[in-house]
Amino acid sequence: QVHMVESGGGLVQAGESLKISCVADNSRLLINDMGWYRQAPGKQRELVATISRGGRTNYADFARGRFAISRDNAKNTVDLQMNSLRPEDTAVYYCYVVDALRRDYWGQGTQVTVSS
Repeated sequence: QVHMVESGGGLVQAGESLKISCVADNSRLLINDMGWYRQAPGKQRELVATISRGGRTNYADFARGRFAISRDNAKNTVDLQMNSLRPEDTAVYYCYVVDALRRDYWGQGTQVTVSS
């Protein structure tokens, strides 16, 4: 059993920064890829960023240059630092991990709201 626990969402103004975090509560889980998706009201869930176990990162176009994903393999955590936030970044952000057996686990989502 694996639970993904997210934290750090909230309400910020446009131009401000916010960091969201996620931890997999099973310390024995061997994780390969980690990442974040988001879903805005009335829209499909979309990829934000991913990071491999070796640290290779991948970003959606809207995130590149503003967001930074990082992870701590020893703690099974993944963070997303979001800078220069825009109202269109308002969404529920979901973390996910893929383990060595290619099983994926998702967090419950954390709300990020950016006011103009």
